[in-house]
Amino acid sequence: MNDLPVKDLGLIHYSEAYKIQNEIFNTSLDKKKNKEEVFGTILVCEHHHVYTIGKSGDKKNLLINEQKLKDINAEYFHVDRGGDITYHGPGQIVVYPIIDLDKYKLGVKDYIYLLEFMIIDILNDYGIKGEISKGNIGVWIDAGKPNERKICSAGVKTSRGITMHGLALNVNTDLSYFDYINPCGFTEKGITSVKNELSREINIDDLKKMITDELLIRLRDISRKA
Repeated sequence: MNDLPVKDLGLIHYSEAYKIQNEIFNTSLDKKKNKEEVFGTILVCEHHHVYTIGKSGDKKNLLINEQKLKDINAEYFHVDRGGDITYHGPGQIVVYPIIDLDKYKLGVKDYIYLLEFMIIDILNDYGIKGEISKGNIGVWIDAGKPNERKICSAGVKTSRGITMHGLALNVNTDLSYFDYINPCGFTEKGITSVKNELSREINIDDLKKMITDELLIRLRDISRKA
């Protein structure tokens, strides 16, 4: 199986990236319905300041009004993924794999585990111990401890096995933007970034390539076994 194409959208407004995602997702869905091969795509980007809330999210977890959103130059969108509210912004790597899980014989939970453990292994290369937190999606630092803090969020949508949305890793992210929400609906857990954990600026392009390369390797390995 050939590697999926990787498209770096750069710094892009959420609505623009969402439109691109949907176009690829719907084309892939139509192909699958017609029993044509779905090749898939991996989109990677950073977003301008935006809050997105999933289908099961509670708007009360956005703690500011429309005027304050304008003041901090942020947007707000309801989206069709799982999960509650989260923040995307500059300095955060967002990855949207649009793939056919059936090709890889993956269920949704296994796919999310694939994304989570990939990030855990990459963080380990930076000397950061990422972990799974029981009952919570994403990647965490000091999971289960009083200072538990989230470094990577994950949320997906699937239809007929076709995926969209994906993961968001805080790298050089301005964490103050999380002060305006209850991230993922939590009020007692913290948020962190690679920069925050290492006390230094990270080369985001290097890390972006590391993530997409590693994802391609893991999908390639799975496809050989499928």
